[in-house]
Amino acid sequence: MPTTEPRTHIRQPIVAITVGDDPVPQTQSDAEYARQQLLEIRDDVDALLRRLPEAESTWSHWLADVAPQYQSSARNMVQYWAIRQCDLRELQARLSSFGLSSLGRSEPHVEATLHLVRAAICATLDDVWHQPIMGGVPINQGPELLQQRTRELLGPDPADRTTRIMVTLPSAAATDARLVRSLVEQGMNVARINCAHDDATAWRAMAQHVAQAAASTGRTCMIAMDLGGPKLRTGPLEPGPRVVKLKPAKNALGQIVGVARAWLTAAESPTAPPEPGMVSLPVSEQWLTRRHDGDIVHLRDTRGAKRRMVLSAVGQSASAPEGFVATVERTTYLGAATMLQVEGDQDATPLGDIPPIEQSLVLHRGDILELTKDCSPAPVLDGGIPRIGCTLPELFDRACVGQTVHLDDGRIRGRIVDTGPEVLRLQIEHAADGGSRLRAGKGVNVPGIELAIPALTDKDIADLAAVVELADLVEMSFAREPSDIAQLLDELARLGGRSLGVVLKVETRQAFEHLPQLLLTLMRHPRVGVMIARGDLAVECGYERLAELQEEILWLCEAAHLPVIWATQVLEQLARTGNPSRAEISDAAMSERAECVMLNKGPHIEDAVGVLDDILKRMADHHYKKTALLPSLHSWQPEPSPT
Repeated sequence: MPTTEPRTHIRQPIVAITVGDDPVPQTQSDAEYARQQLLEIRDDVDALLRRLPEAESTWSHWLADVAPQYQSSARNMVQYWAIRQCDLRELQARLSSFGLSSLGRSEPHVEATLHLVRAAICATLDDVWHQPIMGGVPINQGPELLQQRTRELLGPDPADRTTRIMVTLPSAAATDARLVRSLVEQGMNVARINCAHDDATAWRAMAQHVAQAAASTGRTCMIAMDLGGPKLRTGPLEPGPRVVKLKPAKNALGQIVGVARAWLTAAESPTAPPEPGMVSLPVSEQWLTRRHDGDIVHLRDTRGAKRRMVLSAVGQSASAPEGFVATVERTTYLGAATMLQVEGDQDATPLGDIPPIEQSLVLHRGDILELTKDCSPAPVLDGGIPRIGCTLPELFDRACVGQTVHLDDGRIRGRIVDTGPEVLRLQIEHAADGGSRLRAGKGVNVPGIELAIPALTDKDIADLAAVVELADLVEMSFAREPSDIAQLLDELARLGGRSLGVVLKVETRQAFEHLPQLLLTLMRHPRVGVMIARGDLAVECGYERLAELQEEILWLCEAAHLPVIWATQVLEQLARTGNPSRAEISDAAMSERAECVMLNKGPHIEDAVGVLDDILKRMADHHYKKTALLPSLHSWQPEPSPT
């Protein structure tokens, strides 16, 4: 068999010439040239086939520990890695010129594709078809393996679409069963609980509401729990005043075109508002039971301005409503002690405990911001240098002047201009024209700094007990090395969680660069998948590379027959404001190439789930995965086996 590698030059394809409706007969030289081309293409395919056992040998120490049910998939992934070390675009063009497979859909079954292409070339040369002896994953088995593992990890196929919808539950899901049921009815297939927020009591309540919603609707909804990991986040800010602002809608002329609405509910047993995003006003339950539809309530707001609210009963019974929608026609500021008095009598009550306003720092280009090791609540000042804590003290030992710091998924960017053991001073280089708001708990990314911290924090290990109890799958944040995944698998085994699904979140540069090793380690576990955490990944590797990275992760995971979750900022504007952008609709349509799409919480999350469900149903008839050109990849290299 020839020993040449796939060629890198491009030959001109044969073009059939016609005169009128009759083809011009080929000359002998045309036929000989075509035969020579086919022989050279066959040699190139043979060279690719020789790469496959070499790759398996190179990665043998990683393949040895893969679970039996993943062995064929792991070998296929390594074979895909092998052929992608070559630039295949010129070979693709020559294959296509003869109407042969261009290898653009070879990911699920690399060796079988190459053998079939070689057999087709030989049949063209000899005018006889010889069924090749197939090796590796058969042509039909690759997609079937992926579908089977998707069902095992993420639940049964949804109706009318193949892509699942995952939704990050807001904190309100612990007390609002109606919200959870609505999300399931709209199309949520996986409910995601973020362990970076709330506590085990709230998580149990959320899981119970998911189970109740699934049972009452006759649908399946899995529960995923996301470990917080060692993510750098901004520290707390001092709380603002306990005030609610109700502001009627106005047109461009300043004319009121819609009243402001709020939800009056019993402080002792609050119920969820009837509309997403509606503010809740707690009042005495005894006072509320004496209210009637149409009551007019008078008050003086926090500025001393006289205001009136009209009450409208909401609920199945007018005599015993669940609560009241209060409407005001003028801007009104309500505080925790604001007195509400019903027109015509002396029946008055103070408003209950209103949560404080979440404060933020407003940063402009050129401003100085201090990141502090001290994570006690920082004051929000009218003047002076703003400051905010950073949750990982290890950063202060490694940061250097000149390094770039990204805040809030890159919405704000600054450069370090001064360092100290307790404070880093940043000069803001990127912010919105009118200033950008930085709140507590937002991500901090410093590309280029590798911090020697474990991917599993002490809190994550403590949270795993609740995860094993409540979840169907666990998502691991900020894994960078195979040892990170091995530690999680050991902890799950210790807790009796071997049956729990495990999802690797790819959100750091190191995770992307070590992806084959991470996947081979992950495949020691029986139920696994991958999440493309696009927000952090874009900040870590650069936004201009995000589309490229997405493609490469999707390709490698398809070769390993592992389901992928497409996450971060999907329909974010729709979930936040109720109005989607054109770009995010296109992004949502592209997400159909993954096995699951994740939506983040927002006031209009129910609408976002419904829209995504519709988009995915429409795309299911038009697209499956991709057909793409195949330039050489040099993103991943083998490395010595861990000791």
